[in-house]
Amino acid sequence: MNKKPDAKLKTLQESDTMNLHPERVTDSLFQEHDFFDARDLLQVKYEMLHRVRVEGWPVKKAADAFGFSRPAFYHAQEAFQREGVAGLFPHKRGPHGAHKLSDEIMTFIEKLGGEEPTVTSSTMVKKVSELFGVTVHPRSIERARHRRKKKHPKQR
Repeated sequence: MNKKPDAKLKTLQESDTMNLHPERVTDSLFQEHDFFDARDLLQVKYEMLHRVRVEGWPVKKAADAFGFSRPAFYHAQEAFQREGVAGLFPHKRGPHGAHKLSDEIMTFIEKLGGEEPTVTSSTMVKKVSELFGVTVHPRSIERARHRRKKKHPKQR
């Protein structure tokens, strides 16, 4: 028997809004009503906040019923107060982009690569360290150059 793909699940996965632990959601709404989907992270967080704010539940009870820790509840609450529902979207962790490779350093790297087309990433690392006091991995330079090339293709 061929099982039809779950379109909502696919969308939740693609948008990074899938609750990785739907089995932890024990709130009665999610157990008794089809409208509520424990796989939908935004809906779960919103309903958890609603239980506390509107229905007066204690934070610990709500966090437990929705499969979150108290710190995670407070984080969601603060994000919701600051940004509304958009604040409930998960944010990617860690640095975003090549934070060590400033525009100034990338301009230097591009100039160096233009002047010496055979220069290696390892040599660039040494020169960046000497001139700017910044330690980077050769692969970081390669990725940053590739991103820059895609963003600013040469005009012909």
